[in-house]
Amino acid sequence: MIKAFIVDNDRLRPVDDLLQNSDAVVWVDLLSPTKEEETTIETWLGIAVPTREEMEEIEISSRLYVEDGAYFMTAILPAQTELDDPLMSPVTFVLAGSRLITVRYHEPKAFKTFPLRAEKVATGCTSGDTILIGLLEAIVDRLADILERAGRDVEAISRDIFEARSTKVSKRNRDFQELLKGIGRKEDLASSVRDSLISLQRLAGFLAHASTQTKMSKDTRARIKTLSRDVLSLADHATFLSQKISFLLDATLGMISIEQNAIIKIFSVAAVIFLPPTLVASTYGMNFDIIPELKWHFGYPFAIGMMVLSAILPFWYFRRRGWL
Repeated sequence: MIKAFIVDNDRLRPVDDLLQNSDAVVWVDLLSPTKEEETTIETWLGIAVPTREEMEEIEISSRLYVEDGAYFMTAILPAQTELDDPLMSPVTFVLAGSRLITVRYHEPKAFKTFPLRAEKVATGCTSGDTILIGLLEAIVDRLADILERAGRDVEAISRDIFEARSTKVSKRNRDFQELLKGIGRKEDLASSVRDSLISLQRLAGFLAHASTQTKMSKDTRARIKTLSRDVLSLADHATFLSQKISFLLDATLGMISIEQNAIIKIFSVAAVIFLPPTLVASTYGMNFDIIPELKWHFGYPFAIGMMVLSAILPFWYFRRRGWL
């Protein structure tokens, strides 16, 4: 699909026919383009549109390069971020003269919100470089929103871990299972956002170099520097969030270990408490002809009392030492 935009009264306006408005088009957005659509763009601008396989290459030289006078920049961007399992896919930005071409195979939310805003409000996006910076700013704002939401969710998980929990063992086990699943989902989200921010950080550095080569305006270069600082601060925040998630994972595993140790402790104490009564019962259960209490009238209650007392004394001792 080809989406083309022109500038109308300092606002972006979509047009249906690219070729009829080819002279006025400043931004072309290719969404899952077909071979014919790629050929149309290549013939129109005289550049090679990168394929999906080329966009997915991880070498820096394959993501940031200059070819035929156009600047190619690829970043990893998330989509479907309303869920905890975002779709991560590369997006290529091509700055060809005064035009911007974007190539993508998924739907990051910024590609929906930015054109709508630029169509309603005069944002100063009148050429390819200003549109690119405005789009990147919208992407960074979206990533910041994702990190803020993830941070609130992590705080909620932290409260669930350290606050008083159910006294029922089966309920606690289910709670810990849900906590581990939640922590895993947040770690995946934070890692995905951090990878996206790293790719944007490299893209911003490359764009800053391109701005000097293409003699962009002073205001545009200042916006690129601000964008770089914002991306760097968000990357630091994403790293902090990942470290906190790792701490919560260790804390959860520690709580599970404490639960298991408490259960084993109960069984160990129970075994020690019932060991003396078992010893008394075993003694009076021996089949010898001569046992002093065998014919004694109070032998049975005496043996029962010995067993009860031998169970109470260890229990009292453990409570006194604080082991129970």
